[in-house]
Formats: sequence, C-alpha cells, structure tokens
Amino acid sequence: MRSADSSAPWERPGTEVPAPDRVTYSFRLYIAGEAVNSAQALANLHALCREHLAGRCSIDIVDVFREPERALADGIFMTPTLLRLAPQPLRKIVGTLGDAQALMQVLDLPAPDGSAREES
Repeated sequence: MRSADSSAPWERPGTEVPAPDRVTYSFRLYIAGEAVNSAQALANLHALCREHLAGRCSIDIVDVFREPERALADGIFMTPTLLRLAPQPLRKIVGTLGDAQALMQVLDLPAPDGSAREES
C-alpha cells in the first residue's frame, strides 16, 4: 500500500519551487475576544496581507474564549498568537504584529521589492 505524500508539491523531487509572488499563505490568528491587543494584531495582519500578499493569503481567526479546544490543540497559551500554516514549515509569533519588517522576516515572507531576504 502506498502512503500519501503530505508534502507541498514543490517540496517533492522533480518539482519546481513557485515564484515568491505566486505562493499562497495560510494564517491562523488566535485572539482573546475583543481585547485591544487582539484587535491590533488583526488590523496589523490585515494590513500586511493587503500591502504585501494581495490575493495570496487566507486568515482563519480563532477566539480562544469561544473555541479553547482549538487553542489547546495547537499549543496556544497566549494571545494574540499568529501561526503561518502554509507554506511549511509552520511559523509562530506572539504579539500585536506591529513591526511589519520584523513580522515579514519571522514569517519568512518575500521582501517588498521581491528580492530574497538575507539571513542575519
């Protein structure tokens, strides 16, 4: 019996890596109701997607007050917490997401000019 390959198509041998401007990003933002920090994180994430990932991202918002089991399943103990689910590997960042440059670096997003990021 053959097992299913759960890796992304471009991670399989013999396939090409998509251009940075064609990669689709999937995020999950854990918030705590209408807390100020949660509202700031959501606004900052929307701004990042609008300005740098237009049409190439999806955002799943999870309110830990309404769905605590989802937070526990993902190991979330503080809010706001952002997960980058795709492309792999998973990335996690906690906070209001206010520093766009740092956020882009932590989430390994392409630079605004389309060039590759330098490792520091």
